[in-house]
Amino acid sequence: MGNLFKRAIFFTDLHLGLKSNSKQHNNDCLDFIDFVVSTGKEENCDTCVFLGDWHNNRASINVSTLNYSVEAIDRLSAAFSQIVFIPGNHDEHYRDTREMSSVIWTKKYSNLRLINEITVDGDVCIMPWLVGDEHKRVSKIDCKYMFGHLELPNFLMNAMVQMPDIGELRREDLRCEQVFTGHFHKRQTHKNITYIGNAFPHNYADVNDDDRGVMILDWGGKPVYHRWPQAPKYRRYKLSEILAKPDELFDTNMYCRVELDIDISYEEANFIKEQFIPEFNLRELSLIPRAEVDDHAQDFEGEVNFESVDSIVTSHLIQLDSPQYDKTLMLDIYQNL
Repeated sequence: MGNLFKRAIFFTDLHLGLKSNSKQHNNDCLDFIDFVVSTGKEENCDTCVFLGDWHNNRASINVSTLNYSVEAIDRLSAAFSQIVFIPGNHDEHYRDTREMSSVIWTKKYSNLRLINEITVDGDVCIMPWLVGDEHKRVSKIDCKYMFGHLELPNFLMNAMVQMPDIGELRREDLRCEQVFTGHFHKRQTHKNITYIGNAFPHNYADVNDDDRGVMILDWGGKPVYHRWPQAPKYRRYKLSEILAKPDELFDTNMYCRVELDIDISYEEANFIKEQFIPEFNLRELSLIPRAEVDDHAQDFEGEVNFESVDSIVTSHLIQLDSPQYDKTLMLDIYQNL
């Protein structure tokens, strides 16, 4: 059996439909797909691999978002001879089973392989979002490469919060020579495991972290990353900083929150926004009083235990017993959040 690819381009976590089916975000996704196509052609990639979370909303797909979704797959299908498509947790209707998926229609494309179960192809293991006891099978797999959408402890879910060890899949279970995965959006590597970083920054959890885009991998080679030049950026500044050197701090397509460390009037605040937003083609310029910034900062002091909060909320929702509430729907809403 031959190798799965000679040179492949990888990307992950597009999240079409994010921000309440924002037209801006969906257009960003489509523009990013154009970047994938152009970069893949420039780099002579024979295969495109997507590592999960094509859509953002698990419960339903907005009609507008669905149109963007189909157009994006059309463009990929026309550009690459082979697409390997791995569903992520956001692509599954139920978090703990893969019986219903928002991307099931992609299998109609003849050159797209929708991976809906753990698949070993030659010296490659391909893993969709694991469900049930599937994590117990992982340690028995020994391949050159593993590609998937994995939730591993002790990696950063974002710049501030680390995934706790919940007693399921662990780093040492992954015996393959190199593991490349989606799911956590921050690019990071530990030994043989790499989270490649999502397509582009999505929110203020990505402040100052622009290492996103695509990965190029030659069979047997080292990964090379390409950042999307038009990607949105997220920044936090102080008002005194942006007044002193706006040309150095602002960039096109930037979302920016500015702490008011200088007393200004309402009229002056409006004037600053009216001047800077069009001059630098900013997407957002929010002026935030110091007290609100300080309050926000307190939310992240000390050790953050994500799993304990998750367990508490999930437990309370599961225990709901009222005809007025659909606990399954509420669990889906919470998990999406």
